Amino acid sequence: MDKSAMPAAFSSHHDWYMSTLSSLSSPDGFSPLHLYTYNHVIDGFSAVLSQAHHDQLHELPGHLATYPETKGHLHTTRAPTFLGLKKHSGLWPAGGFGEDMIIGSFNDEGMQQEKQNISKTNDYDSPRDFLGHGSHTSSIAVGSSAVGAEYFGYAKGKAIGMAPKARIAMYKVLFFDESYDAAATDVLAGLDQAIEDGVDVLSLSLGFFETPFDENPIAIGAFAALKKGIFGSCSAGNNGPHAYTILNGAPWITTVELTVTGKSVYPETLFVSDVPIYFGHGNRTKELCEIYSLDPEEVAGKYIFCDFDSSGQTNAYAQIDEMDTAGAAGVIFSSSEGPFFRPTDFFKPFVLVNPKYGDLVKHYVINSKNATVSIRFETTLLGTKPAPQVAYFSSRGRDRKSPWILKPYILAPGVDILAAGVPNRGFAPIGDDDYLLTDYALESGTSMSCPHAAGIATLLKAAHRDWSSAAIRSAMMTTAEVFDNENGRIIDMTTGVAGTPLDFGAGHINPNKAIDPDLVYDIEIQDYINYLCGLNYTSKQIRTITGMRQFNCDSATLDLNYPSFIILLNNTNTTGTTFQRELTNVAEGISVYRAVVRAPSGMKAVVQPATITFAGKYSKAKFQLTVEIDVGVGSIPESDYFGNYGFLSWYEVNGKHQVTSPIVSAFAP
Repeated sequence: MDKSAMPAAFSSHHDWYMSTLSSLSSPDGFSPLHLYTYNHVIDGFSAVLSQAHHDQLHELPGHLATYPETKGHLHTTRAPTFLGLKKHSGLWPAGGFGEDMIIGSFNDEGMQQEKQNISKTNDYDSPRDFLGHGSHTSSIAVGSSAVGAEYFGYAKGKAIGMAPKARIAMYKVLFFDESYDAAATDVLAGLDQAIEDGVDVLSLSLGFFETPFDENPIAIGAFAALKKGIFGSCSAGNNGPHAYTILNGAPWITTVELTVTGKSVYPETLFVSDVPIYFGHGNRTKELCEIYSLDPEEVAGKYIFCDFDSSGQTNAYAQIDEMDTAGAAGVIFSSSEGPFFRPTDFFKPFVLVNPKYGDLVKHYVINSKNATVSIRFETTLLGTKPAPQVAYFSSRGRDRKSPWILKPYILAPGVDILAAGVPNRGFAPIGDDDYLLTDYALESGTSMSCPHAAGIATLLKAAHRDWSSAAIRSAMMTTAEVFDNENGRIIDMTTGVAGTPLDFGAGHINPNKAIDPDLVYDIEIQDYINYLCGLNYTSKQIRTITGMRQFNCDSATLDLNYPSFIILLNNTNTTGTTFQRELTNVAEGISVYRAVVRAPSGMKAVVQPATITFAGKYSKAKFQLTVEIDVGVGSIPESDYFGNYGFLSWYEVNGKHQVTSPIVSAFAP
């Protein structure tokens, strides 16, 4: 609604909206139902309307736009140690462990405090958590130290959030029903209240299918928060590994992908000793443990060996069900899909081996008269290599609605994360009517990576109160790691080879480096408006997104001052692009930086000027990067969307700082 059109007789916009709704005639006997009045995210309200109501409203003075209800979806520890957070040095003490900061957490269902009240349905009509997603994600961001945390023997140790002294403000915007979706009206209301409450950081572990920004409640709400200096972290989605699947693509949102960290978990102190092993040799359906293939009289109490199916047609989860139905004691899988399984997928002892070793097991079973198996399951293994890796289900870039911005921005831990659960929810069945209960949960998804980034942003904001949201994001991106713990490029676990910035963004977040980036790429509100103008949004759409009545598009551009560069390829042999950037010094003293470009064959990049000098804190320097791409030369083989990538790094002369940004070439969607 256009608040400037509000008649003087009304003392508040809420009164105006209510009067407007009451003035609508209801020929079908159905009266309008008011839901929310928004004070910050938009100038407007939400209501249940008939088509007749909508048509009347559309003709009234002050009406700008009406959008139908949409639905969002959830993007369902040792992470602090993996990230290098330490009690006495680095970002934790520098950021005061997040003390006096408030994180507004938007997940699904609040936080849980009640115990021992098992329920399978019927969510609470209150802020209490029902399934555990909200408790889990919020404790990742701000959880206090919990010694002796574990998940049925997995991941034993101390669990602690990223900003353990910060405060949490939980906004329940999703209620469990048959769809388990979040209504846009509720999400906007939660964001509106968070801005009213004065939170410092937003953590949103949910997303809506990609639509224009003026139709996306998170994009709209996050922009309103940005104007108040509130940092916004959102999950990227779990729709990978295909390209263009990323969600939360608005450039003012810090979109977070997830990685597998250096941890593997197995049941603790479980021993299998001389148990008979069964293999359905000679019957291919039994060899593969296909559904309805196993005879309980043959396999009950035994370990089953399930052979590898090179055609890829076998459903591992169906095999698990078949094993359980037949009464087997456990299973040995021969499979190439080991990285795709999670410990919580299995409720009986299992071993998964590479097909190369599976052939050895098969040979032993076939050629032994009374084959048996003895297995000792280890406890949690730390420091596994290589790590981190881009999780196979993590959504990938680019964003179709905004392809000129490299998404995702950053990687953070998100697989097998131990954090708070809900004690009244059954995690694993015991028989038909009972469940195992636990205070902690082991979960995976970009829902888990998002609060890691939000917590780290909270620490950075506490340490640098004068930094903008763009400066915080820049610090995280330009100091991120692109190498794993074997000094190789971060691997995409789907392909088993090095990933690309469309998989890992700027790299894996490094909190202790992010606190001292020296230089940042800063962005003003008007810069985002210029970008929206460059995307050809109308004045009405820009007003809906930004909530601003006064703006202009005189400087429309698709080149934001971002710490990344992306070149859209076409069908010509060569493609050239020039980027304009400005760096801001956030450190004390004079410094000099020299540009170094690492580019693959087929990519030529020139920086002008190649050396820049900063006179002191808050001084700025501009440069331009010109990139030429010879299409097809040095491109990733068999890729119809990705060209190749390199990096621009600014090295401090006679200093320690390095400010790095990815340069990516990719074909237009």
